[in-house]
Amino acid sequence: MKHQLLILLLFSCVSWAADTRPNILWFVVDDMSANFSCYGEKTIQTPHVDRLAREGTKFANAFVTAPVCSPCRSALITGMYQTSIGAHHHRSGRGVEKITLPAGVVPVPQLLQQAGYYTCIGSGLPGVKGKKGKGGGGLGKTDYNFEYDASMYASADWAGRKDGQPFFMQVQLSGGKQRGGTDKKAQELSQRAANEFGAAVQPEAVTLPPYYPRDPVLLRDWAAYLDAVRFTDQHVGAVLARLEAEGILDSTLIIFITDHGISHARGKQFLYNEGTHIPFVVRGPGIAKGAVRDDLVMQIDLGAISLAAAGLPLPQAMQGRDVFSKDYTKRDAIFAARDRCDETIERIRSVRTDRFLYIRNFHPQRPHLQPNAYKDGKSIVQTLRALHASGELDPLGEKLLFSPTRSAEELYEWTTDRWQLTDLATDPAHSATLASLRTRLDQWMVETKDHGPETASRYDSDMAEYLGRGNPAVEKNIAQMKQWAAEGK
Repeated sequence: MKHQLLILLLFSCVSWAADTRPNILWFVVDDMSANFSCYGEKTIQTPHVDRLAREGTKFANAFVTAPVCSPCRSALITGMYQTSIGAHHHRSGRGVEKITLPAGVVPVPQLLQQAGYYTCIGSGLPGVKGKKGKGGGGLGKTDYNFEYDASMYASADWAGRKDGQPFFMQVQLSGGKQRGGTDKKAQELSQRAANEFGAAVQPEAVTLPPYYPRDPVLLRDWAAYLDAVRFTDQHVGAVLARLEAEGILDSTLIIFITDHGISHARGKQFLYNEGTHIPFVVRGPGIAKGAVRDDLVMQIDLGAISLAAAGLPLPQAMQGRDVFSKDYTKRDAIFAARDRCDETIERIRSVRTDRFLYIRNFHPQRPHLQPNAYKDGKSIVQTLRALHASGELDPLGEKLLFSPTRSAEELYEWTTDRWQLTDLATDPAHSATLASLRTRLDQWMVETKDHGPETASRYDSDMAEYLGRGNPAVEKNIAQMKQWAAEGK
């Protein structure tokens, strides 16, 4: 700790004119998978994110540690697994019971600010509002589940920095949320795309995961989602143009990621590829150009990469790693967790190697699509539920989306089974792999001090915030959660 404080003091004495440390800029996008042309998407073109990949390094196998906004962002900004810091339940700590970070865990913007960086969070474009979120202090989206000092962000934009002062900027973009949750909103976004780009993505051109039916509502939603990817890429291009115009593009470390995969029935909130696989592109000083890396990385690595680029030591407790360090050893496994999302109680953990994905369901007696007001308010989920009720879903969709119970353990060869369709957990040929990964996950949960289920009092504390919104569906779901818990489900 003394060594770290000394380095911070030394940096504070450096004159801004002589400061050669890079600026650091993160693009953090909501609700979007790796549907960019540099990642193989054929339906659309994304020239600006493609440029970042061409002029930097692209990670093919990047995943989030949590497939929903607030736990993912809580982990991202601290470089810690959300399960290790007690921030793993979505939109938690908002009631009377607050969450504080463990000793030694400090948000990355605070560390950079202490080292003399001008820290900001917004849109990256003057006069353009960034993606808003709770706790942002009028700036860009934060969505952290723990208590923090909002002054760790000085501004919404780097324009207010001193001459020569390096900046840390988070560009927050709404991404997949642009299409809204209804069929009407999706069609409105498609019309906007037609107006701005000359043509919108056509629903019939969309390729869906095989467990989703080619229903018009789902096709229009996915087409609008791809147009949201185009709008995201357009915004990235505008920020890059600004950096070039200011003459600071090549002195800025740029990292592009999303906070989890597409919001859909088996995507957001779940630990399959659709929910956890993200784009992860890095461009800037010292970063190899046109490189593609296949090793396993996570969103919690952003903090370590950024601190290292600024010449700062990594906090001893930090679990994220500087994957560009000369002495970096590639991971042989990565981990993820899904817990309560809004009012819906859940607990799922996973471990992924370069070949297999092992998932453990702690509530196997509950269905995959538990009642959840947020997801059930979406036209796509309403459509799926209606098709299920009328018996119009094909057997694969019924099995993966609407089975009344789930297996306690799932095992997939994810590198060849893109959508995780074939569960190998009961295959005798894979029993050794199953046992090995089961032990590996147990060890990780112990070693990283997984906080596990939340207490009844904390659940009630956070649900008080939801109940105040006058949403009868939420009230009904909370009662259902408590009933299932009483039944041991």
